[in-house]
Amino acid sequence: MNRRALREYSFLSVTLASLTLGLATQALGLQLASTAAFAVGAAVGFALATRWLINAIRHGEFGSDVLAVIAIAATALTNEWLAASVIAVMLATGRALEQWAAGKARNQLESLIRRAPARAHVLAENGEIVDRDLPLVTLGSNLLVRSGEVVPLDGKLITGGTFDESALTGEPLPVWREAGTDVRSGVLNSGGSIELTTSCDAKDSTYSALIRLVQSAQAESAPGVRIANKWAVWFVPFAIGLALATWLITGDFKNAVAVIVAATPCPLILAVPVAVIAGMSRAAGRGAIIKGGAALEQLARAKTVLLDKTGTLTHGGPSISEIYVAPGASESNVLRLAASLEQSSPHVVAMATVAAAKLRGLQLSKATDVLESHGQGLQGIVDGQRVSVGQLTSALPLWASDENSLLVAIEIDGELKGIIGLDDPVREESIETIEQLRALGVDRIAMISGDRASTANQVGEQVGVDQVFAECKPEQKLEIVHREMLASRGSVIAVGDGINDAPALAAATVGVAMGARGATAASEAADVVIVEDSLSHLATAIDLAKGARSRALQAAGVGMGLAMAAMFAATFGLLNSTAAAISQEFIDMAAILWALVPGATLLGAKR
Repeated sequence: MNRRALREYSFLSVTLASLTLGLATQALGLQLASTAAFAVGAAVGFALATRWLINAIRHGEFGSDVLAVIAIAATALTNEWLAASVIAVMLATGRALEQWAAGKARNQLESLIRRAPARAHVLAENGEIVDRDLPLVTLGSNLLVRSGEVVPLDGKLITGGTFDESALTGEPLPVWREAGTDVRSGVLNSGGSIELTTSCDAKDSTYSALIRLVQSAQAESAPGVRIANKWAVWFVPFAIGLALATWLITGDFKNAVAVIVAATPCPLILAVPVAVIAGMSRAAGRGAIIKGGAALEQLARAKTVLLDKTGTLTHGGPSISEIYVAPGASESNVLRLAASLEQSSPHVVAMATVAAAKLRGLQLSKATDVLESHGQGLQGIVDGQRVSVGQLTSALPLWASDENSLLVAIEIDGELKGIIGLDDPVREESIETIEQLRALGVDRIAMISGDRASTANQVGEQVGVDQVFAECKPEQKLEIVHREMLASRGSVIAVGDGINDAPALAAATVGVAMGARGATAASEAADVVIVEDSLSHLATAIDLAKGARSRALQAAGVGMGLAMAAMFAATFGLLNSTAAAISQEFIDMAAILWALVPGATLLGAKR
């Protein structure tokens, strides 16, 4: 539990204990003790409401807490301490509920920093490998990066290697980097061990810069305005005006105080958080974790959605799209021989080839004399034939096509017999999800990708987005988010799954991370995390957020309507301050019960 939540719960405990003690001592006839107990709770409530009001004003908001401040002060002036204590309890309860919802909020960036590479394997001049903390690694040091490790610092490769760069570029296919070429920190070494010479220190590395981008973007994100404050804009002046009119007409200050007490917007303070929490719980049950009420409210106001390509609209891994074979060759035999050889490799392309062969029910053979050359492919003997699978080294034959993202050549006994075309396939639910987003009122959907333009445009056209931004670096994605936020009529929702998406997710009105396969950075920066690896949960989350927000507004409306009835009753002297405070308890119950009823959703019938 964080310090703020502990403080809010402590305030609730104090006000509730004061009210309970006051009622108990009052029942025993201990009037002085009872008044003192009520006064303690009232003082705590007054301090809380005053602090909240000041904070709201500092943020340019017109807080509904102003009526609570006036109500507690006025009841204290008229020695109606029970009413003041009841108001304090309702205030503290509302904030405790809000903190409970916020307790499900995002972890801090410290989690991202803890997961970043902290040490490097330094190659000493005597050949010894020494592990050092990154800040102690000097420029020009030679490093060893083992298979499966994240490259800790930017550098120039001494030996070539295969890297998964999807976390930085969004490109799902592994990339071979020759010796002498640059490699960036944050990429995953998906091949054998490699060596590199550092070209920067820890503070200037690509990964460190990315963390700073996230920190900066999060600092720029404005806090969400509570729904209650929007109602306060008109309700507070109305309530104060009615109280003043009551005083002037009746000449009885206590009647005016009763009006203010009846007007204290506890239905807003209590019912709204309850409706929001209920909506968050339902969303969690449908695969979307919403980190706080402000995120839910903004999610309900979605008008622009910015989607990452790799791992969001697509599966994020290579899959065989086409198999081209030379005239006279058998497609099944070519695939069977290639897959038999690829069984010996942990490479993602090899695994995709084997998976495709098994899906066709092909019987694989054991390969012998297997030799793997990183970046070039494999070769070996399968059923007495020399098979080679790897990069296409010759011109593309007429019987093949270059429309795929990656081409893998298959040679049998020295002759090119087949070419496998691999792509990152679009998720089955992507097209339907975009249609559902439009049905939910989203009027602009764009795709932002680090992939090359031809591939990105193809995917964008297939799923039906309005605009495609291709070949984008993390800082460019951040700029696009800022532009879209200036132009949008509502909330801007950014969706991604990689480290490269984290700054954009942090800067958007609402950041949504595909948490099932997404990077830690994306999940930490996001306001919403999709637990299951399915984009359809995005539409579900927005739908449920709209339903929860609608129910919150309805609950507040019911409460405010009943509160206004109580206010007019107080105007004519039918309710004193204590009776008005007690009536608010019944109004609160009605508003809360209504808030707990699931709100209607547009996609409910489809899900």
